[in-house]
Amino acid sequence: MPITENEEPAPETHPTAHPWRDLLQRWSDEWLDPVLHEQERHAPFPDEIRAARRLGAPGATPGELAALEQRLGTGLPPSYREFLRTSDGWLDTTTQIARLLPTRETGWLKDLDPELIGNRCPGDGEPDDIPDEMYYVYGDQQQSWAIRTAYLSGMLKISHTPGTGDVYLLNPHVRTPDGEWEAWYLAHWLPGAVRYRSFWDLMNDEYRSFRGDQD
Repeated sequence: MPITENEEPAPETHPTAHPWRDLLQRWSDEWLDPVLHEQERHAPFPDEIRAARRLGAPGATPGELAALEQRLGTGLPPSYREFLRTSDGWLDTTTQIARLLPTRETGWLKDLDPELIGNRCPGDGEPDDIPDEMYYVYGDQQQSWAIRTAYLSGMLKISHTPGTGDVYLLNPHVRTPDGEWEAWYLAHWLPGAVRYRSFWDLMNDEYRSFRGDQD
């Protein structure tokens, strides 16, 4: 449900509650395996990425995080903020998402991709009068068409894939008691989106999807 946004950036002393380094290193190692995964990309990873054995970047500095939060006018959800502190951007999560944006490129969807909002708002057969008992369902019982497109204009765009419309979004209108924002995977092949309680949940599910695609 919509709540009042917290305008104060989270303190830099906030402990890391999610094991991002472990997850991202496993993901890197598997993507870079020339037998298991890398051949699925349209081109090999750059030599410097293969040498480093890491698809990410150095973590965002406190100043970069503060600048992003100031530009957005709100603090970031904890698991996403922790991710950026660990890796300021990321290459392919799966073959459908080309990269996660660094702090300097992250921004509101209405500013970065207003056309996507126009394409997805009512008129596409996706009603916004989804009752709470249907909307607040996550996991296998969720219906991907049960989204509220009115939220799109206020969502944060955190990924980019040229030409497909597939994107990860964070929704500040729906937050958990510990400050996480709902996360969406909006895909061209879905009649809506797959929604998660947090960015951490989305990334873990995408990692499972990445591995499952190869099983």
